[in-house]
Amino acid sequence: MSAYKSVNPATGETLQEFAEATDAEINQAVTAAHEAFASWRNEPVENRTKVITRVAELYRERADELAKLIALEMGKPLREAKSEVALSANIYEYYATQGPGFMADEQLDVKGGGNAVVRTEPVGALLGIMPWNYPYYQVARFAGPNLMLGNTVLLKHANNCPQSALAMAQIFADAGVPEGAYINLFATNEQAADIIADPRIQGVSLTGSERAGSAVAEVAGRNLKKYVLELGGSDPFIVLDTEDLDTTVKAAVIGRMGNGGQACNAAKRFIVMEDLYDDFVEKFTARMAAIEPGDPLQPETRFGPLSTQAAADGLVEQIRDAVDKGATLHTGGSLIDGPGAYVQPTVLTDVTPEMRAFSEELFGPAAVIYKVSSEEEAIELANNSPFGLGGAVFSTDENRALNVADQLESGMVWINGTSGTQEDLPFGGVKRSGVGRELGRFGMAEFVNKKLIRTPQKK
Repeated sequence: MSAYKSVNPATGETLQEFAEATDAEINQAVTAAHEAFASWRNEPVENRTKVITRVAELYRERADELAKLIALEMGKPLREAKSEVALSANIYEYYATQGPGFMADEQLDVKGGGNAVVRTEPVGALLGIMPWNYPYYQVARFAGPNLMLGNTVLLKHANNCPQSALAMAQIFADAGVPEGAYINLFATNEQAADIIADPRIQGVSLTGSERAGSAVAEVAGRNLKKYVLELGGSDPFIVLDTEDLDTTVKAAVIGRMGNGGQACNAAKRFIVMEDLYDDFVEKFTARMAAIEPGDPLQPETRFGPLSTQAAADGLVEQIRDAVDKGATLHTGGSLIDGPGAYVQPTVLTDVTPEMRAFSEELFGPAAVIYKVSSEEEAIELANNSPFGLGGAVFSTDENRALNVADQLESGMVWINGTSGTQEDLPFGGVKRSGVGRELGRFGMAEFVNKKLIRTPQKK
């Protein structure tokens, strides 16, 4: 039985299964991507611009079809699915329009006269290993800048969204990406390791779990390959003070519950000053408890199932571990009765270091709230995590918020706003949240050769 299958997490119904690639097919794909690089890299930049622009257009033209696919395959409500498609289109359009400028030669002012130029060049065929939680967006962050550069792409998508993966491959083909420049692979983990080790592959980008990131980094390092890793997160949401607690709580719930809580950079740990703590817990709990689950295919649904039953069961185990060890459960904590991988929106307090919920990422609709008495305590607690992806700081005093933000060990911090993403802002973290950056001009600076061309001054 194939590991690549579409299973509707709202019903548990298996929709379609797909055969895994054979070793021979993997080798053929690597050969094709390697050979396509020679011509794709030499395609005039304006031609690559036209192709990537067309990719963006096709995403918009097929938005309804694409949104329905991920609603079926991983349970994202249609309204959020359409937003993801729109963001993906924006990313491709951004690199089509801004990419040529990011690739422009950089003239250096050097000692000794003469001429020195740093030229940005592509490096070759790359492997992307992408997750299920944002099936289109995650691929766009990797494929957009690298195809625009002239690199070629092999894409191993998550095994629970194969139809989404095929829909993207079709878009690239229909947009005019040449054969071999973008190839979808239903590869096994073992085959992915072999691809990374292949000397024809020049790098790998993974978005996924810590375990997957460690495995990829080990193989890449052993074979001297460049890698970018975007891994987990347990982002702090720090409330120092507020003139409107209701608005702050609303932002907190939105920050926690986007994509059903299944986002690496979602707010997960709410760190609240003691004078606001009791009211914050009461209001936050009331909002979480009022959230109603629904069919992700219905346009009014805001909260759907988790991606799989295994994911739902795993989250409930983390919650029960905390409660069994003394945490206070304010609402939720269990699977929702009926078919589908639904978990009740959950709020925990009194979480302590011996509980899994203290140090592990809660990937779903569960929030932990902490009480602190000072900025120093808030910063210490926020940084007491193996992760360092994003974070948020709320205060009426912007300078106070900025001072706290400067001391957070994270790759991204939002002031008086929830962690988000957009095509022109860098995305990435520190510590066990990963290595490297995506999006913005940084997204075109990872898999490149910054070649120095030096012409000394004639004597």
